Amino acid sequence: MNEAATKSPPLRPTEGQLALARAVARGEERSGNGITQVPASVYTDPAHWTREKAALFDRLPQILCPSAVLPHAGMALPHDATGRPLLITRDADGTTHVFLNVCRHRGTRLVEGDDVQCAKRLVCPYHAWTYRLDGKLLALPRPETFPGMDKEHYGLIELPSCEAGGLIWFAPQDNADFMHARILGEDFDAFGMAEHVLFRRKTHTVKGNWKLIMDAFLESYHVTRLHSQTIGPFFKDGVTSGDQIGPHQRSAVGRLEDMEGVDLNDMAALRRVVTYAYQLLPATIIIPSPDYLNVMVLMPQAHDLTLVEDFMLIPEAPATDKARDHWERSWALLDGGVFASEDFRAAELGQQGLSTGAIPNLTLGTLEGGIHRFHEVVQEALRGIN
Repeated sequence: MNEAATKSPPLRPTEGQLALARAVARGEERSGNGITQVPASVYTDPAHWTREKAALFDRLPQILCPSAVLPHAGMALPHDATGRPLLITRDADGTTHVFLNVCRHRGTRLVEGDDVQCAKRLVCPYHAWTYRLDGKLLALPRPETFPGMDKEHYGLIELPSCEAGGLIWFAPQDNADFMHARILGEDFDAFGMAEHVLFRRKTHTVKGNWKLIMDAFLESYHVTRLHSQTIGPFFKDGVTSGDQIGPHQRSAVGRLEDMEGVDLNDMAALRRVVTYAYQLLPATIIIPSPDYLNVMVLMPQAHDLTLVEDFMLIPEAPATDKARDHWERSWALLDGGVFASEDFRAAELGQQGLSTGAIPNLTLGTLEGGIHRFHEVVQEALRGIN
């Protein structure tokens, strides 16, 4: 067969992505309406964090991980960092599920550890009640000792979930609306995220409020300054555009490469001249670099403590040592350098400073309007939460 005949067609940006790229090509700056302020207390007050947890993290749909973490049928991943014992599975048909990691017999934790496991069945370590990966109770020892029990009523407790665009979402409450997850999925399909493979994942402990981390990815004012020794020299200062998809934000920053003559309808060419960033409510950041993607899921533990799980996705598994070395250097640059040593460290320094009470408000300039919009969305969600 002719190789050209089997080659996938080039990826194309969505209309929304294309509109942002054209704004960057015109040299536009994403500007807010003058100077704005955010109260320092939203980062330092434990009671405010309690309200955020109730309004956002205990109610809204949120991302758990990329689909690439569970690439094949017959896989399960325990996940505890949201504050509830979850179990993510991909069943025999390839469908993902999110369950409470709790046996329906005596409440025992069903799957131990925090690594991906390959298994056709889930067996409780206490009494060996056995479940399929779609949650159905398959078998139990000595069934005659449970007279009249209908196994159909004893499946694992499943939470609402959605897989779209190469991401697995879940919701802590019933009647969840995943409409925006599916709309965003079209953008992530434009990057080919669902076909990417997982290269590395790492969880960082950041001694700072979760919103201080989000803030860093809601403006480009810091890029050529905080990142002056890493990625800053690759970007134009302040040339950025942005919009919203429901409560979520999407932005594009111009790289130094000349955009003249670039076919913006070709996603590969577009990514060489524009870097997108997605800031998804409540707390996920997605950064598509020119040839790979980072997905960072923020899981707040307290008002001043956040776990950040960083996933690096690449187009295909490295076939040679040279390819593996290329991706290792990219991983070290972004995860260990830009994110850990610069963005996350800046959040920790911000937490230290704000906790002194030295300033009552953060002052935001016109290039930081995305931060102000994000805080407005959070405040809207908090209405009615005591």
